[in-house]
Amino acid sequence: MTQSEAELEKNLVKRLTGLGYEPVTIYNSDALLTNLRGQLSKHNAAVLQGKPLSEGEFEKVLNHLDKGNVFDRAKTLRDRFALMRDDGSTAYLQFINMDEWCRNEYQVTHQIEQEGTYKNRYDVTLLINGLPLVQVELKRRGIEMKEAFNQLNRYQRHSFWSARGLFNYVQIFVISNGVNTKYYANQRKQHFKQTFFWAKSDNSLITHLDEFADDFLEKCQVSKMICRYIVLQETDRVLMVLRPYQYYAVERIVEQVKTSRKNGYIWHTTGSGKTLTSFKAAQILTGFPKVRKVVFVVDRADLDYQTTREFNHFAKGSVDGTNNTRELVKQFGDAGRKLIVTTIQKLNNAVSNERYDETMQALQDERVVFIFDECHRSQFGETHKRITEFFSRAQMFGFTGTPIFADNAARNSLGMRTTKDLFGEQLHQYVITDAIRDQNVLKFSVEYWGKLKRKDGSLIDEKVAGIDTKEFFESPDRTEGIVDWIIANHGRKTHNRDFTAMMAVGSVDVLIQYYEQLQERREAGLHDLRVATIFTFAANEEDKDADGLIGDPDFNITSSAPEHRHSREKLDTFIADYNKLYGTNFSTKSNDGFYNYYKDIAKRVKERDKEGFQDKDRVDILLVVNMYLTGFDAKKVNTLYVDKNLRYHGLIQAYSRTNRILNDVKSQGNIVCFRNLKDNTDEAIALFSDKNANEEILIEPYEVYVAQFNEGVKELLQIAPLPKAVDSLKDENEQLAFIKAFRKLIRILNVLSSFSQFAWSNLFMEQQTFEDFKSKYLDLYDRTRSKPEQEEKASILDEVDFELELIRRDEINVAYILALVAKLKEAETSDDPEALASADQRRKSILDLLGSEPQLRSKRDLIEKFIDTYLPNLRSANDVEPEFDKFWTEERESSIQALCEAEGLKPEAVAGIINDYHFTQREPLRETIVSALKERPKILQRKAIIERVKQKLLEIIGTFDDR
Repeated sequence: MTQSEAELEKNLVKRLTGLGYEPVTIYNSDALLTNLRGQLSKHNAAVLQGKPLSEGEFEKVLNHLDKGNVFDRAKTLRDRFALMRDDGSTAYLQFINMDEWCRNEYQVTHQIEQEGTYKNRYDVTLLINGLPLVQVELKRRGIEMKEAFNQLNRYQRHSFWSARGLFNYVQIFVISNGVNTKYYANQRKQHFKQTFFWAKSDNSLITHLDEFADDFLEKCQVSKMICRYIVLQETDRVLMVLRPYQYYAVERIVEQVKTSRKNGYIWHTTGSGKTLTSFKAAQILTGFPKVRKVVFVVDRADLDYQTTREFNHFAKGSVDGTNNTRELVKQFGDAGRKLIVTTIQKLNNAVSNERYDETMQALQDERVVFIFDECHRSQFGETHKRITEFFSRAQMFGFTGTPIFADNAARNSLGMRTTKDLFGEQLHQYVITDAIRDQNVLKFSVEYWGKLKRKDGSLIDEKVAGIDTKEFFESPDRTEGIVDWIIANHGRKTHNRDFTAMMAVGSVDVLIQYYEQLQERREAGLHDLRVATIFTFAANEEDKDADGLIGDPDFNITSSAPEHRHSREKLDTFIADYNKLYGTNFSTKSNDGFYNYYKDIAKRVKERDKEGFQDKDRVDILLVVNMYLTGFDAKKVNTLYVDKNLRYHGLIQAYSRTNRILNDVKSQGNIVCFRNLKDNTDEAIALFSDKNANEEILIEPYEVYVAQFNEGVKELLQIAPLPKAVDSLKDENEQLAFIKAFRKLIRILNVLSSFSQFAWSNLFMEQQTFEDFKSKYLDLYDRTRSKPEQEEKASILDEVDFELELIRRDEINVAYILALVAKLKEAETSDDPEALASADQRRKSILDLLGSEPQLRSKRDLIEKFIDTYLPNLRSANDVEPEFDKFWTEERESSIQALCEAEGLKPEAVAGIINDYHFTQREPLRETIVSALKERPKILQRKAIIERVKQKLLEIIGTFDDR
């Protein structure tokens, strides 16, 4: 018999009570506040001198606590509050003991009810010093955890902010169905993909709720996670919590520094978040009194910039990146600066150049901890010795996603030693197979294309032409064939350009050839892809030996040697194209100009997933030789085109540009190889995971997904043989079965459609039938979202994730529909009988499209109104667009006026809020909405009114302005 949610909840409370939590009955907000007053008095008994908080004093505390959003409250939680007591004395209240985290007051309760926009009841709440800091949402076995995740999102929207907003102090959410359990930080805008399993130090997962409670929710452990291992990321103002492998890595480094002088290294696969891990390790070590400096060392100026920026994301102003060696030495001499981020090259200069001896020698015998990012870099071998000889008490830790072993070191022309030779013991390991199993990175889809067509239609076959020769690989016939293939398939690989692709080629000369061929086709109107490129003029841009190392670009571009002049002139031309495309003003005339160009490209690609990013700023293809192939993390990169020899760690590093987790649409990293790299790929996978890991790291072949889709079609048709049969499903259980069956199809189709050989003719369902089912699927979505949410009548469909992002097509927007409406008008006014006869079918197609595209459904009634009421009165198709604009503006103004009248809003203030939203892409602040009201609402009503007005505003924007 399946364990019910109530039994799961009861058992968890019992287990937590056995772990030392005090069980307490709290059914509503008043009881929560009463309990908080008592617990804060108890926790702060010493500073309150045994006198509990009076009613007036507690009101001051509540006023202090009830300010700001989740991020602001996380800071308040970690600070003390100077309370002016009734007797005039000051008591510095502590809300949580951050340093001795086991010394707090722990309680467990369940079924707290709060009413905000709607009434909600929460499952299990862990209170620390009376504040709800951990919220557990449960679903019975067999129910997807995603439903618990969606339920918590709903609580955040509807009620966590009510009753003094105490539930906005939650730091960690836990979701479980008993068998599977995950945790994540309190962050409104994250995706289900950013939820994590807990694990043991050997990476074996702890998924069962009982075991998770014993290990993670144990009082001292969960407090430690809150106090030490939640990071307040300043740039985006969000909370981040470490994943288990990050936690264990930091713990091992901290323990090593505490108990020994030994070095060590961390092997965490590329894409697993080494920057956050290293930041947290560095941050903790700077708190050790005996450690004079913590130096985070990266290789290359671009990583210096990137890592400095990312460290400052976590703690604003914590790092001042060094622009030159003199500045670095100055920071070594600054007693107040314990954390330094620098490059290995500048560090080498600092310890080698006599002019810096006076400052640097003062630290020679001090305890300095070095943390090296990607510690296998080629220059590190010789620099390692200089640093260890100079700093007699240095302790060194390395992070790498791709260590140097005997296998790949032996074939390295530089004769590098292994990572173990340089750093000693491995402190923690988390390889790519671990990360894929835990859904922390994606699998790869690798396609090999050796056969390409010449202009005359004949085939170029790498295996036949078959020798790895410069002439063959650089042949214009061959590169033009590749360019044509990319133009034809790029939309499919990148989900209609929703993602960016990188293209890695073997040399600067070939890069120039590719870029010019792409530009020629763009100018000829064969594509409108936005292509950016950058390269340097030094020999290390080549990778002739394909020895596994990806050379480090040199940002010193002052060389004017004749052999570099041609490529430099070409790059100037390409930068001019970039300036014209994006309205920028970069050049190669100075190192700073070139470096700023590099950073602008990086920012344009990296920030594509950020809220408010403008589509006109996107890069479709980033064309490189070596740049950005290591250490460059951009979630919106999903494809790598490869026309370059890659091996070992260089191959894994390059492939890993594509497999960062983002959302459901990004289901894998796409690798398209225009060279036969299969053996190299297999060899690299075996080296960095295990010899049988291919099936764990690579997605299945195309044929497997075709078979899965066709099997799914059979399952769907058993539930609803025809699209219209969905309307006759008799209850919510049958509707749920249909939703899950169709959702399974859209998940598989999302993967299938990225294969270049994809064709509907391979499937057991025609595309139009699929679209008809999709329309019915969206009808069910609308029905679940439009009904009033009443806690007493909960629907089993309420928390189902319809995953609409998988069926959204960006090219289908209002402009596209208007073009179809214009063609409909042409047909209706045509003298051609065939065209006239097609009008009804055209009208039906438009209405079907409006019903099957999620982004248009909010606009469907309005567009139908225009077609039914306005279109018959237009004289010609040329009148469609101007008349529609007029109609749309009138309807928009009417909706805004209705909102203002219903809610008592000032029209000019509402217009300002909408304009601000378009500029910032951020939801309006509470005070902004309050100031737009003609009458300031009462305190108790304010939050509900603000939430209601905000939702109505966003609905108007979504209907009239988006897309």
